[in-house]
Amino acid sequence: MDAARLSGHKPGVPGPCRSNQSRLILVLVLLMEGGDERGGTACAVELFDRRETGLKSELPALEGRNEATATDGLPAAQRLLAQATISISMALALLDSSVANVALPMIAVDLHSGASTSIWVINGYQLALAVCLLPFAALGEKHGYRTVYRSGLVLFTLSSLACALSHSMLALTLCRVVQGVGAAGVMSVNTALLRYIMPRDRLGSAIGINALVASTAVTIGPTVAGAILSVGSWPWLFLINVPLGIVAGLLARRNLPDNDRNHRAFDVYGALLGAVMIGAMITSVESLGHGMRWPGIAGQVVVCAIAGVLLVRREASKKRPQFPFDLLRIRLFSLSLGASAGAFAAQMMASTALPFYLHGTLGYSPGAIGLLMTPWPLVSAIVSPLAGRLSDRISPSLLGGLGLATMAVGLVCIATLSVSPHPHDIVWSMMICGAGFGLFQSPNNRAMIGAAPKSRSGAASGMLGTARLSGQALGTAIVALVLDRMHVHGVAVALICGAVLAGGACIVSLTRLGVSPMQSVG
Repeated sequence: MDAARLSGHKPGVPGPCRSNQSRLILVLVLLMEGGDERGGTACAVELFDRRETGLKSELPALEGRNEATATDGLPAAQRLLAQATISISMALALLDSSVANVALPMIAVDLHSGASTSIWVINGYQLALAVCLLPFAALGEKHGYRTVYRSGLVLFTLSSLACALSHSMLALTLCRVVQGVGAAGVMSVNTALLRYIMPRDRLGSAIGINALVASTAVTIGPTVAGAILSVGSWPWLFLINVPLGIVAGLLARRNLPDNDRNHRAFDVYGALLGAVMIGAMITSVESLGHGMRWPGIAGQVVVCAIAGVLLVRREASKKRPQFPFDLLRIRLFSLSLGASAGAFAAQMMASTALPFYLHGTLGYSPGAIGLLMTPWPLVSAIVSPLAGRLSDRISPSLLGGLGLATMAVGLVCIATLSVSPHPHDIVWSMMICGAGFGLFQSPNNRAMIGAAPKSRSGAASGMLGTARLSGQALGTAIVALVLDRMHVHGVAVALICGAVLAGGACIVSLTRLGVSPMQSVG
């Protein structure tokens, strides 16, 4: 018996706009089709279309695939599980960017490789992650964020298993590159998915939870690696990803929402140009910090510039370019992007320079250094979700500016410590920096994602990750240059430079006050 007969509605005759019969049929269809992983609302609309009942025209609020979900978020229980899979996958991707650092000497000895070769176990992962963020974000807008996320998670999990089974440095490095590609699939769309998971008035809180997970993963990465290596060999660093990846994949299959798709062709040439530009930019900055000779650095800069010019000529005039030039024209988005890059550069400068100060100048052991530096990410992890919740009610630009100002003050406090400071003074300064960074990060991410049109959430999410990686590479390079040229006072100068960067990012953040989300640059 078809839906028209159940409702008493004769074909071709307009029925009541919101009849009780129509609502009953809709509820029954939702109950019957709720297990479909495409989402109940979309299934109901499609089933009504197939049965030619005309109910789609009677229910305009449900028109469009998963529109209600995109507007109002998922039901509470499904929302919690969807947030859980995003948190698990983000933690795995970030942990794998740091745990290998601890095991690198052990890996080099076990696989009979030198230090200069083994470093590509780290660099290969990070470079693959950086260059694939924006192409995967574009694929998410075309094929669905959920599809890209799940594909990236599967690739990450399988490549983790392959890393654990590797018996040569070449095989491990190649598997790490593939693992970085999988991590990019997860990281490129996770924030975009939050826009479809959460109600608008809770988006800031969800982004705050993301920041909490990120800070915690960064904090416990070396500790987790040390704990695993104390009872097992280095392959277990990668094997631990497999069961967690399976759990995250099962949660994603049942609970992640779908999104509206665009139908433009994927620009392979544009994606390659963007990957070359970003890859050359990051490697040139890192080479500067690692002491490469100037001709080599100049060659990388030239490659970056040529790829950038070709990319602009190809993409800038398009209405929906694959490289998000359209988002960079939105003033609120571009200012938030610049503030993010500056803040992450300042953070990386501090985290890179401080161990040299604590060990070389003050003589602390590695264990004590870890304890003294823990307050920064720990306080940041506490403040970030609170700041995210506040950003749903208070201007993210104001919160971000206050956070960066606080972070700058903390960096100055560390740089001006006495010759023999008390550990409490170091801890308090770290806590000030952590509170400032936590107060900035979640509101700024909220402003970036909110400034982009919902259909461009994937590109905005990809740019967010690109700004973080670019800022971190810049911060590392600046510290390396300063320490190389100023041996005695290098750490203090690097910290002051970080404070200046944080102060500049603070000014950029406060400049956003009163800026309309759709106001163009210039």
